[in-house]
Amino acid sequence: MENTKVKSNKKVLSLFGFFALTSSMVMTVYEYPTFATSKFSLVFFVILGGLCWFLPTALISAEMASVKGWEDGGVFSWVGKSIGNRWGFAAIFFQWFQITVGFVTMDYFIVGSLSIIFDVPEINTNPFLKFVSVFIIFWLITLLQFGGTKYTAKIAKLGFIIGIIIPSIVFFGFSIAYMLQGNPLEIKFGWHELIPDFSKISTLVVFTSFILAFTGIEASASHVNELKNASKNYPLAVLMLVVLAVVLDALGGITVAATIPQNQLTLNTGMISSFKILVTHFNPNLLWLFKFMALLIVFGVVAEISSWVIGPSKGMYVAAQKGLLPELFQKTNKKGVPTAIIIAQGIIVTIWDAVLTFGGGSGNVSFLAAISLTVVIYLVCYILMFIAYFVLIYKKTTLERTYNVPGGKIGKTIIAIVGLATSVFAFVISFVTPSSLNQSEGKTYQFVLIISFIVVAVIPFIIYAFRRHFKQNDDYKVKHVTAETANKFVHPSGRGEFLLDHEDNHSK
Repeated sequence: MENTKVKSNKKVLSLFGFFALTSSMVMTVYEYPTFATSKFSLVFFVILGGLCWFLPTALISAEMASVKGWEDGGVFSWVGKSIGNRWGFAAIFFQWFQITVGFVTMDYFIVGSLSIIFDVPEINTNPFLKFVSVFIIFWLITLLQFGGTKYTAKIAKLGFIIGIIIPSIVFFGFSIAYMLQGNPLEIKFGWHELIPDFSKISTLVVFTSFILAFTGIEASASHVNELKNASKNYPLAVLMLVVLAVVLDALGGITVAATIPQNQLTLNTGMISSFKILVTHFNPNLLWLFKFMALLIVFGVVAEISSWVIGPSKGMYVAAQKGLLPELFQKTNKKGVPTAIIIAQGIIVTIWDAVLTFGGGSGNVSFLAAISLTVVIYLVCYILMFIAYFVLIYKKTTLERTYNVPGGKIGKTIIAIVGLATSVFAFVISFVTPSSLNQSEGKTYQFVLIISFIVVAVIPFIIYAFRRHFKQNDDYKVKHVTAETANKFVHPSGRGEFLLDHEDNHSK
């Protein structure tokens, strides 16, 4: 019999408050061109991802986050306390490591956008210039974080509002007006176009990009303990998020697909190119408005990268304090920034920059490989999380929790199976060559993706095997971020959370 009565923190989050805290995760504007490659079928994929992956992941994350003794540490605690510390470390490692690839994707978007804004296509088409551009942008952002996160949170919130929300409203406004005018569109609408061609497995690969658009809900799930009437409000908030994500991602993808021919679609510049087409269609003299809005979008992504640089690294800092990384990574500077981890992270990003830019061939190949690699790494973390949940509901039924997935054990099992099956499907399908690539590009895509994933997959287990040689810190306690201060620590996209207070006192 599952025990659901446990004393918890003061309930301070209303339904709207929780929704506001997590809704920013759906604003992934730089993925719209990838969605657009599946034309009108993107609506099918975004609904499938929302119902069969996002919803199950959100619900089971909330239950695991509410288990007594599991409230802190995120996936590190959930997986570690269910199936062992080795797998818990692997889960937190993959959750952190995926963003080292994701940084390249975000930087590709910035470089592609700047190439259009300032009419310098060379920085996006010349591999060497593209590599150098990503290198400079990322390291400048990284070095700025060494001064502490005092201003990072403010920049992140400002970047989300003026760099994501405002340009998105303008973009969607122009797109709706463009379609209502009856202008010729590059895609067809209808039931036949809605359902993908399942006989061609290569058309299904794009589904991985829709999974990426929904990742990160496990971070905000930790605040279920502070949500008023969680049993009712949490599922309602998640449903609201699913609807919002489906609408915005579908509209964004359709706009790009409708305004740019498929054979001219470049994945890291498609959204900006579509924006330019829409604005200049109504008035060529409004080119200044396009450039201004595009610069705001670039600022928004820069702000997102700034938050990502510090956020996920805090999870690895927790693992280091637990003695799972060398002593060097247990130290912070006077501002509480784990500098060694940040520098190591930057070196890894630079390596990915080289591998994906020089090894990925054309821009679309490197961009698709970066997205797929990010997804498969992150999905391993989620697969471990689903396995841990099965252990929780079948072998640890006596553990107290403040929230339960609806439907009793049968409902929990069905929801977890759907989420796990979708995760495994998305993982497998990621290694299939996308239909948008030719045979030569497809071979490059698979080679880069497979080799990179194999290397990444073994790293946490090698590190864990040497844990006895690392300094242990048994007195270390993970700090829980409450809803009262959550807005200071959750990054703009919602994917991940800061496990420690900024400007903390753990400097060594």
